[in-house]
Amino acid sequence: MKSYKGRGIVLHTLKYGDSSLVVYLLTDVGGRRNYMVQGVRSRRGHGSKLSLFQPMFPVEFEGLESPRQQMDRFKEVRSGFLLQSLPFDVRKSTMALFMAETLYRLIRESEPNEALFEFVWNSTLALDSLEQGVSNFHLWFLANLSFLLGYRPGNDYRAGWWFDIREGLYTPTAPLHPGAMDSANAALLDRMLGLDVCELARIELNRTQRSNFLSAMLAYFGYHLEAIGSVRSVHILREVF
Repeated sequence: MKSYKGRGIVLHTLKYGDSSLVVYLLTDVGGRRNYMVQGVRSRRGHGSKLSLFQPMFPVEFEGLESPRQQMDRFKEVRSGFLLQSLPFDVRKSTMALFMAETLYRLIRESEPNEALFEFVWNSTLALDSLEQGVSNFHLWFLANLSFLLGYRPGNDYRAGWWFDIREGLYTPTAPLHPGAMDSANAALLDRMLGLDVCELARIELNRTQRSNFLSAMLAYFGYHLEAIGSVRSVHILREVF
């Protein structure tokens, strides 16, 4: 079987049989790909590998292509970089669960997308190392993810304007249809798109404001892709933030 090396971010896992696991990754070599990992859940197997396949965990691997166009396998897999806080901080792990599920629902392409992959990879690194502004990280992530997926605003923002989700444009007044972000959320969208992640602590938002912007961003994604509506972890996210 032909082998190849790559990096990946864990999006989802699915139990297969008594001891195996199907792992869905966003990879640098082939977009979203799925891998069969045998014996990973067996006491006699490679149990230590199970800890690698948690939401948003980075991995480096050598893959083996399936000759029958089925799921690929790992010849070797290891951690992409050492996570310092994400696995142990309930806020960050909850956020990672939401991010991973969102990506799993939104991304279906099996073609390389370097810009998207590097954004997701670096976002995991940023979340792990972030000390302040964690509560706003998922909002920053969604705003910039929308940009990379091609849902960018088609014009420049002006103070007090709304954002028309259907047209993808900032507008001076509220659109006649319900698909729009109000002026507060439109201003926050513009700010998130121009913000470095290390500056998130400067944005002071209460729970209601975060929830409103999250709902607005999910509606924005939902207008383009219905799959976002089935993200279950959003309910857990709202409870924490």
